[in-house]
Amino acid sequence: ENRAVVERLRKAGLKFEIEKNDESAPDLLQGKSFIVSGKFSISRDELKALISKYGGKNVSSISSKTDYIIAGDAMGPAKLKKAEKLGVPIISEEEFMQMIKE
Repeated sequence: ENRAVVERLRKAGLKFEIEKNDESAPDLLQGKSFIVSGKFSISRDELKALISKYGGKNVSSISSKTDYIIAGDAMGPAKLKKAEKLGVPIISEEEFMQMIKE
């Protein structure tokens, strides 16, 4: 009788095993802050979501505490100048994707 109940529960969609959550991602970017500037092959929102997914922080203004600027086509010249002045590393979309291994 218990087998019949278990079988009905399975057919109804109950899972008895723990499945790996695909949304979990390693914190490869933990403690790192990023600015996204320019145009990319994916939307800026998608890029920012990847930063968050891997534990990074999206920031909007450049400071000496900014870890990276992800620069796309047509990055603003003022941001570029400020990043260079503060010594903030400027990386490409491809370099970012290598960081998170996507």
